[in-house]
Amino acid sequence: MGVFSALTTAVSGMQAQSYALENISGNIANSRTAGFKRVDTTFSDLVPDSALNRQISGSVAAYSQSTNSIQGDLTATRIDTNAAINGDGFFVVDQRTTGLGSNTQFANTNLYTRRGDFDFDANGYLVNGAGYYLKGLKIDTVTGQLIGTQPEVLRITKEQFPAKATTSIEYRANIPAVPGTNNATAGTPGSELLSPTGFTSNPLSTTEGGTGVVIGSDLTRFLSQTIPGGSVTVYDALGKATSVELRWGKTVNAAPAVAADPAAIPPVVGSAATVDTWNLFVAENTGATGAVPAYRNANTSITFGSTGQLETPANGNILLPEMTIGGTLISSAANPINLTTGGNGVTQNGDVSGQIDARSIRQDGYTAGTLDRTSVSATGQVIGTFSNGQVVALAQLSVARFNADNALKRLDGGAFEETIESGAPIIGLGTSQLIGGNVEQSNTDIADEFSKMIVTQQAYSANTKVITTAQEMLRDVFSIIR
Repeated sequence: MGVFSALTTAVSGMQAQSYALENISGNIANSRTAGFKRVDTTFSDLVPDSALNRQISGSVAAYSQSTNSIQGDLTATRIDTNAAINGDGFFVVDQRTTGLGSNTQFANTNLYTRRGDFDFDANGYLVNGAGYYLKGLKIDTVTGQLIGTQPEVLRITKEQFPAKATTSIEYRANIPAVPGTNNATAGTPGSELLSPTGFTSNPLSTTEGGTGVVIGSDLTRFLSQTIPGGSVTVYDALGKATSVELRWGKTVNAAPAVAADPAAIPPVVGSAATVDTWNLFVAENTGATGAVPAYRNANTSITFGSTGQLETPANGNILLPEMTIGGTLISSAANPINLTTGGNGVTQNGDVSGQIDARSIRQDGYTAGTLDRTSVSATGQVIGTFSNGQVVALAQLSVARFNADNALKRLDGGAFEETIESGAPIIGLGTSQLIGGNVEQSNTDIADEFSKMIVTQQAYSANTKVITTAQEMLRDVFSIIR
């Protein structure tokens, strides 16, 4: 029976090497397939049960060995919606069954792939080159919170991004201790102040006994006693843009400190204030005449202490007055605009120019816009850039990790499905990160595959040689009876 066993063993060897050659062939064929994971071959000996001193080496069986956990090279594609996973994990995808556009029906099953060459189709779905649709969670563009808990096929359309009315203006500036107004005269204390004297309508804050309005007939006098504070474009609820011009006027100087020798520094007569006081004005109609309002006072006394730090308002927020500019309601009781300073964003320090140094004037409103481009961040967010300059997170890609990546079942198109051996998916990037504009290539090494091919070919030939030898031995046996 030894010769016949040798034949059987040689046949099993040829079958095993054929199986290995088939895997090598598939690896080489997919050496340029994005996200492909090569299949290696492992061999196992089959030893028949026999007495200890009669054991033989036995036949051989071939099995596949997955390399799902081995990452391929990452290649830049310059396509913003492409993404590669640097580390563990798989994109969660689904397959289309029927329908088109918004009526597209999907299999509603979670499949997994490393193939990240996703791009938009005509209906706004992100689909890769193998026809698998990307899944994730939508993000509320207003609150920034995730919508839902289960991954769903992502559809991002180029619908208009709604306008947002301005509610806050972030203001960062240094206001000069001595404003360089047109009326300011060196050596004349108080000449730089905004004084109600000579005004038809007292422009000071209502908290200081004024009307809080600068009318057209007082415009020239007002401009000569105040300094510009910068301008900013704000938006109403419909996205209409309006320029808002700010202007500051100092109304009270703090009394100077009295030295040990009173004769050395004569105190300013008539001033007992301990803080410097300013008023903020907003331009309503710079071309106003007569009794038509030109500027409106914010009606808040803004004071600075001896160190130049803002003291009031204590929270650093200044509510702009209710007003209409160019026919557009800018600030109202229902939709007020807050000028925020952050407490220390506005200071009063010496400045030889006598002008306000506005370091930052930013507001939170914007006009309506459309989606210009999308990209994928390192954390897996789909980021939308809109024509109105807004950059908003639109969705969060779902990335699944497994305790046993190599136990996933392979499907066509570089996809995998969960098995009992692989364990349940763990949703989340973990320590991995996404690299946008890149695609992971096949992890096949051509040189290594050709080396394995040579070894496989030689092993196959050796097994055929065993069969030839066994045939010759059997022929010799049959020749005995002649």
